[in-house]
Amino acid sequence: MIDIHSHILPGIDDGAKDLSESLALLKIAQNDGITHMVATPHIHLGRFNNSTSHIYNDLANLKSHAQAVGITIKLAVAAEVRLDIELMGLIMANKLPFIGQIDTYNYLLLELPHSHVPQGYDKFIMWLAKQNIKVIIPHPERNRDIQANPFYIERLKQLGCEFQLTASSIEGAWGEQAKSVCENMLKAGFVDYIASDAHSVKRRPPILSKAKNVVRELIGDDRTQALFATNPTRLTESLFCG
Repeated sequence: MIDIHSHILPGIDDGAKDLSESLALLKIAQNDGITHMVATPHIHLGRFNNSTSHIYNDLANLKSHAQAVGITIKLAVAAEVRLDIELMGLIMANKLPFIGQIDTYNYLLLELPHSHVPQGYDKFIMWLAKQNIKVIIPHPERNRDIQANPFYIERLKQLGCEFQLTASSIEGAWGEQAKSVCENMLKAGFVDYIASDAHSVKRRPPILSKAKNVVRELIGDDRTQALFATNPTRLTESLFCG
């Protein structure tokens, strides 16, 4: 399994607090059968002003320590980027890390606020498309506007967005509404990836196997394999090929 969304870099956002927790998270992931992980620290202007150079340096440090303790998971880095009009400048200056490249398109993990879908979201996504950037929306099931109105999923799909569900949402850890959105999206074929969005050992560990069993019961083996392995492999090939 490949986990494309995790907050495992130490002390950089609201994820792993220090190196020991980062290594503990990697051990949990490895024991769960995860072979590749993408560290996706928040880039949330005004809150987590992480730069590409900073997160690449942090990844190199984590790789070194992981190797020293016998962790064999392959690691790469991107970012979970909060939707903000000020991102335009960073994109034009090529200062955002993408989560993958397929054909001529760069892929951006673009986070919506949990509380709502912002006005102008569609115009911003269309602007990104003109820059050859495709959007992956992480954890749409936890957004309150989406929970209240499935229209948003349909509109985002029309705009060319892909979707990544959180494994623990599928298990019901984020409430019945989030679980219901997950099930409806899975049955409709609207889901492209499932990831842990791991933040901590206790609160949100990097475990995918439990959700994988639930998804298999819902949509069968082949479609499940696509969400946990085939699609993530294709997306992140450019990150892990180096």
